[in-house]
Parts: sequence; C-alpha cells; structure tokens
Amino acid sequence: MRSYIKIYGPPVLKAIRALEMIAVEMPELSIMDTIIVQGLPPRLARDVGASTRQASGTTPRGQFAGNLAMNYFRSSSVPIPVERLMSIISDAGETLGDDDFFFEWRQEPSIDQINDLAERIDEALAPLGCYYTITSK
Repeated sequence: MRSYIKIYGPPVLKAIRALEMIAVEMPELSIMDTIIVQGLPPRLARDVGASTRQASGTTPRGQFAGNLAMNYFRSSSVPIPVERLMSIISDAGETLGDDDFFFEWRQEPSIDQINDLAERIDEALAPLGCYYTITSK
C-alpha cells in the first residue's frame, strides 16, 4: 500500500524535506522521492528513472540505492541510521503522477498506523503553512 501526498502552497521543497524526515523516523515506510536523484548526472538519472524531467523507468535498487540515500541525506545534514539506507528508497518503479511524494508501506498498515502518519504529517507541515491531501491505496 502507498500513501500519496499532494502538497498545496509554498514552500513545497521544505514540505518534501519534512516528509522525508518522517520516513527516516518510521522504518515501516519507504519513499520514492524524485528530489533525491535530481543531483545525478542526466544520463544516470535517466537510467534509474528517478527524475520527472528524465525518461521514466525503475527506481534505484540494491547497494546503489543505499549509496544514493546515504549521499543525499548526508548532504542534507539529515541523520539516518545505516540500517535504513537500504530500505528508505522504495523499489516501486512508478512515477508520482499528480502527487508530490509517496510513502510506501513495507507491510499492510493498520488504521492506527495510517492515523499516526497523518498526525506526523500535520505536525511536520503546520509550521510551514502548507496544506496537503493524503490518499492511501
């Protein structure tokens, strides 16, 4: 199951960063975040299919995904446990469509887990003044 997030209003990038922090703190979630790979050279980004400006394809997998996550979060000064590096990036292999972000549940979530995620998103985005919608399917 995935929980798709559509962000309304600026600052969208700061909102995405806040959502990433939620994923770091919740090991039951993975993310497919196109922001992570925007720093890649265009040919490599196209090969991993991770930028909406590039050709679509599959998301990074395996050790490459772990290295990509490590470099991204380290450059953003976000502490991430080593054990999360290999599981933080989803291998869903799909694009976001009209949404800005998604969380992929590693196992089918309970209603309480979905409510917990919504509360965390509320708390993370409130200081930014952003609104959002969440659709889980």
